[in-house]
Amino acid sequence: MAKMNPYLNFNGKTEEAFNFYKSVFGGEFSAVHRMTEAPEASQLPENERNGIMHIALPIDGHTTLMASDILPSCGHVLNEGNNVQISLHPESREETERLFNGLSAGGNVEMPLEDTFWGAYFGSFKDKFGIQWMVNFEQGQK
Repeated sequence: MAKMNPYLNFNGKTEEAFNFYKSVFGGEFSAVHRMTEAPEASQLPENERNGIMHIALPIDGHTTLMASDILPSCGHVLNEGNNVQISLHPESREETERLFNGLSAGGNVEMPLEDTFWGAYFGSFKDKFGIQWMVNFEQGQK
């Protein structure tokens, strides 16, 4: 497996939090995507459209701190315990399926594995122990 990264969720404070983390860790953001980039962004309430869909701050050569804002209009609720996820970045589509199917067994799939508009093969779930996972294979790898 290529990488495993912490993924944080915030309720409208992702940008503020990540500017703070950047001031501590240094470096530059490797990605900043707003909700307005999503295909159906116009259906979001005005107060959610400028939220962060995805942000990434490389910490070192092996770890990237990532995050997004939740969308209350889509039923997302931020509670302690669901604001941190483990993001896996496998090296192949096959490894993605193996990890997703194995770790999600007995758990609750939030988003089944599917090809996404951002070019990845992605899925998310809560495992049978309550840990939240995301599996994201970048299609161009293999």
